[in-house]
Amino acid sequence: MAKLVIIGNGMAGMRTLEEILKSAPNQYDITVFGSEPHGNYNRIMLSSVLSGEKALDEIFINDQAWYDQHNITLYSGASKTVTRIDRQNRKVYTQDGTVADYDRLLISTGSKPVIANVPGNHLAGIISFRDIADVNKMLDYSQHHKNAVVLGGGLLGLEAANGLALRGMRVTVIHNNAVLLNRQMDTAAGTLLQKELESKGLNFKMASQVEQLLGDEKEHIKTIRLTDGSELDCDLLVMAIGVKPNKALAKAAGLYCEQGIIVNDTLQTYDPRVYAVGECIQHRGQTFGLVAPLFEQAKVCANHLTGHGVAQYLTLPTATKLKVTGIQVFSIGNFMGDETSETLQFTDTALGIYKKLVIKANKLIGAVLYGDTQDSYWYQELLEKEQSITPIRDQLIFGKAYV
Repeated sequence: MAKLVIIGNGMAGMRTLEEILKSAPNQYDITVFGSEPHGNYNRIMLSSVLSGEKALDEIFINDQAWYDQHNITLYSGASKTVTRIDRQNRKVYTQDGTVADYDRLLISTGSKPVIANVPGNHLAGIISFRDIADVNKMLDYSQHHKNAVVLGGGLLGLEAANGLALRGMRVTVIHNNAVLLNRQMDTAAGTLLQKELESKGLNFKMASQVEQLLGDEKEHIKTIRLTDGSELDCDLLVMAIGVKPNKALAKAAGLYCEQGIIVNDTLQTYDPRVYAVGECIQHRGQTFGLVAPLFEQAKVCANHLTGHGVAQYLTLPTATKLKVTGIQVFSIGNFMGDETSETLQFTDTALGIYKKLVIKANKLIGAVLYGDTQDSYWYQELLEKEQSITPIRDQLIFGKAYV
């Protein structure tokens, strides 16, 4: 039986594995290596654990029993982190010396959080928001400390800020842009979002930059100094300013990398025996940070690993949804438009609803919805299918029910 080794026990790698088991359950002798000391869990639900909406055990997808049931060997924990790939002899080596042979190798090493390059970034009390260990640390701080600061007003930063506020901390978000979620929202929607989050108790320092992080006598963060001279008390700093593909292992093995591990439309690297999926890859110039494209990659990769070999991965416009209790936000495509596009807008300030649709050549190319997202999947379908909106143009902004 051919041997398949998977490096990375996260959502992209394990979704690929599930797809393989669906179509060819007996094709491979499978070994999985994961750096975290548990089975596979739903990383996008970490914010729900932080906010108290879910318990930790509710977000696990595959526990140890699942791996045993499918005759999969799982090596988990820091000592089982793969440190070297020997492509010539088709072996992988872990930190503690464990060795596994492979006929096919799948790399799904995910991404690493970006740490701001500012003086003091070595201090204790500075964390990212990537895994269960980070959430446990935030929960511990919320019980014993008061002032939390989140650096980054993107999706992850706002979810962290909301969760910490619900846990009783005084939270300030520092964002380098004047608009929250500026990659997913226009100014109108970003302003509505900021007002709503302020009503929930969050504080904001917009269009601001950190100059220095100051610590106490124990080298623990105490104060954040901004470039405008103002200072914030800080017991816990969560850095949520982006991620970068975790490509170091692949690069050391001689696989071609740019921003991420370069893969073709079948998710193969430059070594045809080695595949890669998820946040560690770069496909046609793009890297990935949201879950939808990762799951599509998993389907295509599994299709080829099981010998069907017909699927190709195509990058579609990715939709964004914010997971903050009671706030509905959606965006997709080119929602800013250009001089050749048209915009349809609807605003109801009393209800806190804002809709913006961007049209070009009688097709929907982008959308922003705030406060009412019930038609989000319909707009996404229109956009992906590049369907002409001419017959429904007058009713388009009001939603599917009016067409």
